[in-house]
Amino acid sequence: MAAMAVALRGLGGRFRWRTQAVAGGVRGAARGAAGQRDYDLLVIGGGSGGLACAKEAAQLGRKVAVVDYVEPSPQGTRWGLGGTCVNVGCIPKKLMHQAALLGGLIQDAPHYGWEVAQPVPHDWRKMAEAVQNHVKSLNWGHRVQLQDRKVKYFNIKASFVDEHTVCGVAKGGKEILLSADHIIIATGGRPRYPMHIEGALEYGITSDDIFWLKESPGKTLVVGASYVALECAGFLTGIGLDTTVMIRSIPLRGFDQQMSSMVIEHMASHGTRFLRGCAPSRVRRLPDGHLQVTWEDCTTGKEDTGTFDTVLWAIGRVPDTRSLNLEKAGVDTSPDTQKILVDSREGTSVPHIYAIGDVVEVPTTVFTPLEYGCVGLSEEEAVARHGQEHVEVYHAHYKPLEFTVAGRDASQCYVKMVCLREPPQLVLGLHFLGPSAGEVTQGFALGIKCGASYAQVMRTVGIHPTCSEEVVKLRISKRSGLDPTVTGC
Repeated sequence: MAAMAVALRGLGGRFRWRTQAVAGGVRGAARGAAGQRDYDLLVIGGGSGGLACAKEAAQLGRKVAVVDYVEPSPQGTRWGLGGTCVNVGCIPKKLMHQAALLGGLIQDAPHYGWEVAQPVPHDWRKMAEAVQNHVKSLNWGHRVQLQDRKVKYFNIKASFVDEHTVCGVAKGGKEILLSADHIIIATGGRPRYPMHIEGALEYGITSDDIFWLKESPGKTLVVGASYVALECAGFLTGIGLDTTVMIRSIPLRGFDQQMSSMVIEHMASHGTRFLRGCAPSRVRRLPDGHLQVTWEDCTTGKEDTGTFDTVLWAIGRVPDTRSLNLEKAGVDTSPDTQKILVDSREGTSVPHIYAIGDVVEVPTTVFTPLEYGCVGLSEEEAVARHGQEHVEVYHAHYKPLEFTVAGRDASQCYVKMVCLREPPQLVLGLHFLGPSAGEVTQGFALGIKCGASYAQVMRTVGIHPTCSEEVVKLRISKRSGLDPTVTGC
């Protein structure tokens, strides 16, 4: 999105709106006097990226509209303005993750002198209602912000008529044509269902549904190895639910695999069950209402079954572009992934149409029970890009001060920095596994993205006592073969 903003900005901080003559005009477009289009900028999608672009353009004095529509999930779940992050992603996920962390703190409390009767029951209904009410307040807040910035909001399902025009269909079936000089596609993605598995669609849910359940999901099978799968399994286990994760191949594909393995180890040691190398083949509902899942061991071919209250599919996401009629606008997509093809400035194959979404090598955090934060390259990516002989990895285990009094296991608390071996040893990636990993990673991300070297990081004064200071104490390289264990405070 940042690159697209640079492309659109002209001198003096104004947008540089590129205009093109279109032979015969715009087919079916609603034009005002003197052939003007309805809007300078039309944003399709009311998620984080789309709303940010719309508000920025409006602040620069442009006439802007946002169209947004949520297709209900196969289970009928629907939500308001704000996109995946606000409604069925980052926000409710972090809040339920926090609920699980509080459960762990309650177990620690007696060690600090708090007399808390154990076990402490968890009320899913109360948590879900509080989380959902907060999300609804954010939906309303986004509506107010658009109104304050004079951005026109349409709750309609949009599709292209031509490269400057979209047709929107409202809930009652009424159609409206909207035209714009520039269009941004920011529709995000939706969870993928394994349509080849019998009963998957009828009886399974996804991350589109889990945060809006009124009743506890109970004993849950999470199918998938993505960060969504592990995050959901983590907070379900943390609030006391019997949770199993079925992984066919590699957990957290695309992330650093040493860190991924440690995430799995920590979850397994804290109650989450894992079925490795297995793939589901059928889901059926039993007379008592429970779900019977049949799966196959991918190595032996042996079949097995288990009974659950809920099956949560977390096997990836697909771009939400099928209903946009992109071909009518001339926007090219990847034949394999159906994602929109863009250049380095988020420009599509049509000069005035942009598409924004996830970008690579940004800082991110996986909110598993022991959080994993990372920025830059994984160790595998660094070696593949630069060669083993040109990569140096500094690492350490550490014990957070918070873990000491309660006697928590810190064997998976670990940090590593991936650097180029040649001076000045530029930092290629930072990986942190431990409490508050998101805050730790965010703090170091700026320096790393600005080209920080290992020596510069080591000259940074650590704030004591914090987990963040472990990053600036990394002195042992993997190549040395020395024990990376640090005792902590």
